[in-house]
Amino acid sequence: MALSDSRVLAEATGAGALERLVAATHADMERVNTLILKRADSHVAMVPELARYLIEAGGKRLRPMLTIAAAQLFANRRGAEINYAAAVEFMHNATLLHDDVVDDSDMRRGRPAARMIWGNPASVLVGDFLLGQAFMMMVEAGDLDALGTLARAAAIIAEGEVFQLAKARDLEATAAEYEQVIRAKTATLFAAAAEVGALAGGADTDGRKALRDYGMELGLAFQLVDDVLDYRGEGDAMGKNTGDDLREGKMTLPVILALEEANPGEREIIAAVLGKPDASDTALAQVVAILNRHRTLDRTIDEAQGHVGRARTALDALPVSEMRTLLSDIAEFYVSRAY
Repeated sequence: MALSDSRVLAEATGAGALERLVAATHADMERVNTLILKRADSHVAMVPELARYLIEAGGKRLRPMLTIAAAQLFANRRGAEINYAAAVEFMHNATLLHDDVVDDSDMRRGRPAARMIWGNPASVLVGDFLLGQAFMMMVEAGDLDALGTLARAAAIIAEGEVFQLAKARDLEATAAEYEQVIRAKTATLFAAAAEVGALAGGADTDGRKALRDYGMELGLAFQLVDDVLDYRGEGDAMGKNTGDDLREGKMTLPVILALEEANPGEREIIAAVLGKPDASDTALAQVVAILNRHRTLDRTIDEAQGHVGRARTALDALPVSEMRTLLSDIAEFYVSRAY
């Protein structure tokens, strides 16, 4: 299938998918949002102030919606998905607070990052508070299997962050190493969010695996597209500055593929911008021209489409339903963002 054909299919299939998911999960997500705000509270004033600054800043809350949607696929819901979804969102926000400190990021969700207002120590400590609250909510749900799923995810995410830090500015980083990073730091939480939702819905072993596999593949596609949008997206729309990944020294797939094929002069241009926070827009434009010359942005989208296909295939193990179709369409929607 030609790239233009893939674009038409993705846009047609994904049209309205997010709005449909929001509508399908709305009632439960109202309960999740209430719980999130309640559990962000503390007698230490800075904790809710900082936590709510990030939580209320926006974001589509895809991960907790995925937990709710997964639970709705099955017939034996018992209400635990509300705690699980809130815990997933707290874990996600904790990683954002920590990431912004590690990456020296200035922007998050279209506003100054929390660290720019309250400082790095407060951001790290409130992130730790959110993780603690996440696990308290999991314990209160009373399912050790679900608790184990999210606990393992937390450890893997941290390992992914450390590995990404170790590979920063490494001009010899490989595509396999990149996938190892995004599988750990991004896709693992998607997989865990879907899996604990399936557990809350009373899924059997096959249903649980189907949702875990779907979440993993969706998470990989999501991150690949995000890494393309770092070069193609509008900074304001993305809630961060265009080119941040490059300036922070992150070895994403478009850059890795370009470095594999670049001539010495092109490698020198990329190296001069990689990991340089003050790199000019002109220098960044030169790098983007190299990426386009070697079609590495398009090839990264092709890779994302492959993961979307595997995500949709994973759902084939489940009975046909409107929610199964919606989750399949959501996977296409998130790749369509790159066009």
